Amino acid sequence: MVKEVKTLKSFSQSAEKFEGSHLLCPGCGHGIIVREVLNAVDGPIVLGNSTGCLEVCSAVYPHTSWDVPWIHIGFENGSTAISGVESMYKALERKGKYKGQRPKFVAFGGDGASYDIGFQFISGCLERGHDMTYICLDNENYANTGGQRSGSTPMGASTSTTPAGKVSFGKKERKKDLPLIMAAHGIPYTAQIAPNKWKDMNKKIKTALDTEGPCFINALSPCPTEWKYHSSLAIEMTDLAVDCLIFPLFEIFHGQELKITYRPRNVLPVRDYLGVQKRFAHLFKKENEHIIEALQKDVDARWEYLQRREEAKV
Repeated sequence: MVKEVKTLKSFSQSAEKFEGSHLLCPGCGHGIIVREVLNAVDGPIVLGNSTGCLEVCSAVYPHTSWDVPWIHIGFENGSTAISGVESMYKALERKGKYKGQRPKFVAFGGDGASYDIGFQFISGCLERGHDMTYICLDNENYANTGGQRSGSTPMGASTSTTPAGKVSFGKKERKKDLPLIMAAHGIPYTAQIAPNKWKDMNKKIKTALDTEGPCFINALSPCPTEWKYHSSLAIEMTDLAVDCLIFPLFEIFHGQELKITYRPRNVLPVRDYLGVQKRFAHLFKKENEHIIEALQKDVDARWEYLQRREEAKV
């Protein structure tokens, strides 16, 4: 059973299945997102976890933070592993060898495992129609291996492989639009979530886990180490991200019906979001100001596109 958590008090009273004894950085969004997923499920659940910060920090031998069945596997195939488990349960049920409650099947991967290395594996799982939910913990870089750029890293960000300097303004390519690519598979449910909007996040997690068939969720997960902000400001980072629309919140049903789930009353300029992260500090030099303008144009155009899709129901 998947429950809707209506108050923070009821959220805090849920049985903990992801214990606090992990090594995730203070101010990292991963733990918030994982706890909300696990606390929403009262019945059995099986997790797959691609290599990344979550795996590295939650299972340092001989310790573990997981109080549920959990499989760690390579960068590329967390989705494949959990689709195999889902298939196994179906086979056992057909043969009459398993008659219990069918678990929820969830795979976690970072943006490196989702946008880049595991991209085709996730696509295969969605195309085959497995009854599972894939959740990308999107911190916009390979944070567990030194902060290299990924397909999710925004244009202009300085990373260890796209360092800003005299001849470079940082990453030159735009962020890949993974949620819309995954929705284009025609899967039953796709969503984008952020930890600061926890009720919206819980509602979408419940929708995904209650939906039969493959679902994909892209979760913004702020990274204090590589975004370079104070660890106490994680929620403020996500507030700025959704209020300036660089990370809009929406859901898509069956690859077509798009619904925007949060409209800021006062839309902030993108520079307010960029200005509090040292990975973008160089963009505020006069010679790089045009990148901020380009990012703002991209955000405005995408917001217009999302609104038009919602209106047209396509």
